[in-house]
Amino acid sequence: MIDDAMLEAEDKMDKAVEVAREELGHIRSGRANAGMFAPILVDYYGSPTPLQQLGSVTIPEARTVLISPYDRTASDAIVRALRDSDLGVNPTDDGNVIRVVLPTLTEERRRDYVKLARSKGEDARIAIRAVRRKAKEELDRIKKDGEAGQDEVERAEKELEALTKKHVDVVDALLEGKEKELLEV
Repeated sequence: MIDDAMLEAEDKMDKAVEVAREELGHIRSGRANAGMFAPILVDYYGSPTPLQQLGSVTIPEARTVLISPYDRTASDAIVRALRDSDLGVNPTDDGNVIRVVLPTLTEERRRDYVKLARSKGEDARIAIRAVRRKAKEELDRIKKDGEAGQDEVERAEKELEALTKKHVDVVDALLEGKEKELLEV
């Protein structure tokens, strides 16, 4: 019983860290990366479709992104979706590829992105602590029902605290790396 609760808690904490990694990857830094385009949905024949399913994204230079649509008829919809996104870009379509030149980030915009990154990091920490709370309640129930001894439950609680600290430290390291990346000019 205790092992099941601990394994479930660790699995959910791992998922929270992975979500934080993805969310922080979507935040734009000074360089272009394909992850920035993952949340963009294109209206393709009436259904919202992820941009990466409609074309290949290549990055020839630090601030230039080339999108080669698989279906040429989707070019206008892709350009429209890119303009409407929160990336602040103005894509150009030359007939074969869609070229996106990312503008340099202003100091104010960098600070906004740092705030956004901190918010995402705090969301991940809250999710990890919620998992800890739920696991702690399960351990208390196990102790109360007499399914395990008090020493075993206390040992599991210490393991749970160590597990929580480990996952929060990973989120903090991800956040620190992202902040450094955002603030470097």
